[in-house]
Amino acid sequence: MKHGNDFDKHDNQASALGDFLRAARERLAPEDFGLSKGQRRRTKGLRREEVADLCGISTTWYTWMEQGRTTAISVATLAELATGLRLTEAERAYLFQLAGRTDPALPHEKHEGPAPYEALVAAIRSPAYILDRYWDAIAWNQAAAKLFCDWLVSPLGQREKFAPNLLRYVFLHSNAPNLILDWEERAWRLVAEYRADSAGLRHDAVHQALVDELQAVSPVFKEAWRSQKVLAREGGSRGFLLPKEGKRFYWQYTLRMAQQNEIKLVVLHPQDCDEGFY
Repeated sequence: MKHGNDFDKHDNQASALGDFLRAARERLAPEDFGLSKGQRRRTKGLRREEVADLCGISTTWYTWMEQGRTTAISVATLAELATGLRLTEAERAYLFQLAGRTDPALPHEKHEGPAPYEALVAAIRSPAYILDRYWDAIAWNQAAAKLFCDWLVSPLGQREKFAPNLLRYVFLHSNAPNLILDWEERAWRLVAEYRADSAGLRHDAVHQALVDELQAVSPVFKEAWRSQKVLAREGGSRGFLLPKEGKRFYWQYTLRMAQQNEIKLVVLHPQDCDEGFY
């Protein structure tokens, strides 16, 4: 049984979704869709039945959504609404968020090259690196290269067969279990975090190839992936055993880029801050 707060939360969510749909509809110009503005139009923008027709859904169903009577909207319908209402990328993301759904269409990558990210991580003194949607490292600083010398080894302009991928390193490199304290626990958590992070990549060929490769080679990854565990990529203490320095502990911060949500900046700040380490 749902408590009063649960009903209030659902009602507020449905109301916010309805308000957003109505505002999006009212700002559309009929003439932009080949429709006559007409003398008898009493509403701003398009009529509900016109939007419903553009989106390929019934007028009744659209009306219910706009009136805040439901949030049980399929991903396919949300995608049709985004297209029919001509939403921007940010508006589409907001629509899916209001409906509590994951958008299967990730934002298009902006091919700006690694230079802006290299400048960002270079300005950070602690080990820092940037991951893309597949958890390939696309930029890192010298402190990160020193900490992860077995992973971040390829010069950025001279890739080998693969870009430095965090999952490939953790599960396939022989030295990863020696470097990462509590390796198996951390490895299982990484898989659960990647599953959550890649929810929108279910039909992505690159993502599926990576998962298939790791399942074929790593029994630990295969078991962890099939467990269906999901965790948010959060911060916390991370321990490493370095050959010369011994055990070192860092506090991990993971930040997402506002312009490209699938890009993550990871910073490891030393808990036992030793200026001589840098």
